[in-house]
Amino acid sequence: MEGRRERIPEGVRDDGAVTSHHHAEPRTLYLVKRLELAIRARMDEALRPHGLTTLQFTALTALRQRDGLSSAQLARRSFVTPQTMNEMVRWLEDHGHIQRHRDPANRRVLLISLTDAGREILRRCDELIQAIEDEMLAAIPEVQRPLFRQSLIFGYTALNPHEAP
Repeated sequence: MEGRRERIPEGVRDDGAVTSHHHAEPRTLYLVKRLELAIRARMDEALRPHGLTTLQFTALTALRQRDGLSSAQLARRSFVTPQTMNEMVRWLEDHGHIQRHRDPANRRVLLISLTDAGREILRRCDELIQAIEDEMLAAIPEVQRPLFRQSLIFGYTALNPHEAP
């Protein structure tokens, strides 16, 4: 029948936003996910000319913060599965961004470190990623930025009480 609208399930707005049962606004979790997807798209776009994805950049920055991680540790710090990290480690190693060496304390474990080329690509990409963050934060009054950051940390800690933010 023409002119008849499809019934929209309760809790979903016309634009697809998931709402709470008591409010017409989108749920906070929906807003956080929407922001994450927007950031991811912008980062992928900025990193593509440098031959990196957002996930690869994240892994390299995790190694910059703590060099000498195992693949399993790097997977946890990069928000990917161990299987995905194994593929990523091979790619990053093949492209000269990382190197693996045996852990002297446990010869069965391979530790991953940044190479000079890995540090260089991070240096080149840092300003691109900083520009995205600056653009996002420019929409938030400067006085509220520390609260925004602290709120993100509180939310993460509430859902992951056994992990440091």
